[in-house]
Amino acid sequence: MRRFLVGLGSILLILAAIVGVRTVTVTSRQLGAPPAGTHRTGPVDSVAVAQHLAEAVRFRTISTNDATVTAHTELVALQQWMQRTYPKLHATLTREVIDGSSLLYTWKGTDPTLKPLLLMAHQDVVPVDPGTDSAWTHPPFEGTVDKGTVWGRGAFDDKSALVGILEAVERVVASGVTPTRTVMLAFGHNEEVLGSGAAAIADTLERRGQLPALVLDEGAAVTQKMFPGIDQPIALIGVAEKGYQTFELAAVSGGGHSSMPPRHSSVGRIARAVVALEDHPMPAHRNGPARELLEYLAPEMPLPSRAVFANLWLFGPVVERILAGKNTTDALQRTTTAPTMLQGSAKDNVLAARATARVNFRLAPGETADDVERHIRTVVADDSVTITRVGVGRAPSAVSSTNTPEFRVMQEAVAGAYPDALVAPFMVMAGTDSRNYSGRVAAVFRFMPLSLTAAEIAGAHGTNERVTVANMAHAVTFYEALVRRYAVDAK
Repeated sequence: MRRFLVGLGSILLILAAIVGVRTVTVTSRQLGAPPAGTHRTGPVDSVAVAQHLAEAVRFRTISTNDATVTAHTELVALQQWMQRTYPKLHATLTREVIDGSSLLYTWKGTDPTLKPLLLMAHQDVVPVDPGTDSAWTHPPFEGTVDKGTVWGRGAFDDKSALVGILEAVERVVASGVTPTRTVMLAFGHNEEVLGSGAAAIADTLERRGQLPALVLDEGAAVTQKMFPGIDQPIALIGVAEKGYQTFELAAVSGGGHSSMPPRHSSVGRIARAVVALEDHPMPAHRNGPARELLEYLAPEMPLPSRAVFANLWLFGPVVERILAGKNTTDALQRTTTAPTMLQGSAKDNVLAARATARVNFRLAPGETADDVERHIRTVVADDSVTITRVGVGRAPSAVSSTNTPEFRVMQEAVAGAYPDALVAPFMVMAGTDSRNYSGRVAAVFRFMPLSLTAAEIAGAHGTNERVTVANMAHAVTFYEALVRRYAVDAK
């Protein structure tokens, strides 16, 4: 027993030594001081930028799944406004209309051997939920600037990026420079309904042999206090986005009057299946974007947290449980399971002859819809429940490397707009138009240069969508820094 205890003590001492060394020697992946030239963009007229965003919000460029309803007239009006508001950009860049209403701008660089920079945004917005107009602080399409905030549908998603990019490029053009690397702007017109416009632009660029070196679209943002012990803001740059697949579970029974129910009804079988799926989620993964996020943040944490997050080889299960404690962080490490729709009988005293549930899965990189289907069948374990894929699914995107000049230039541009922010890679949970470049372009990033509260994020497809005036100034600074460093100063 003594030898066993001595041996165990020695093993624990060795483990403690390894943990201690890794904790104190883990290297920061931040840039340090902002690189020279990052801040040379000059002051941004935030009042004018906010007014331009408010004007853009007033165009009701609404996308719906009803093919008989289009926003073509509003899109044309928005595009005419863009031409009036950004005359230098339109006098310098070539402009093409693709797929009816999507726009592709090209600012030709002096070095044709350098692949382009592509900045993306979308012109369309989601509808306002019927009956909710009165809940808005300001009418959703009034485009109001009030108390340092721009209010309205699309102010955040995604006209903030649209206006931010246009403002930044207008400023660079006005400065009289010509980029070394070609700059392209791609503004889809129907991102909110699967984005045929963005897909057509990507196909066009591939057909012409003009695929870019770096793609930047909407995605994650600058967050506050996301991780315990880190007081600095964190700029989360999406290096991948999840896939999407919905499954329908269905069970059939004889139906009949509710006064004589069977022991197990179709509703009961579906209920058990849904609960089983919630109780047995897809497995967590300690690799890919989730691991990189932790590796970027661990060196910036105070010692107790750093000891855990810098030693995932030992504390991986502990970190998994920590992340699983909140839905916002648990979604980083696994394919998520979300029951969203239930249907049974049309009357409360009639047994459902057929009961169904729809469950939406957001697929983590490395997993497929086939993997999810096998998981469902194993967990539900009921042959009387049929499992069917429904709707249009999509695979997870490829993961863009952080060990590239393109990711570094993203860090540099963040430093220009948010000098106090940390930068970390992230996995975007929702879908973006940038998925059309997955597998075609190595460096595809998803980032909105806005510092957002939880309430502001919730407004994206909800009530009281808004963006602060200060945020829009930061966005213009970021986009201009990116254009100057990656395109104008390209070597």
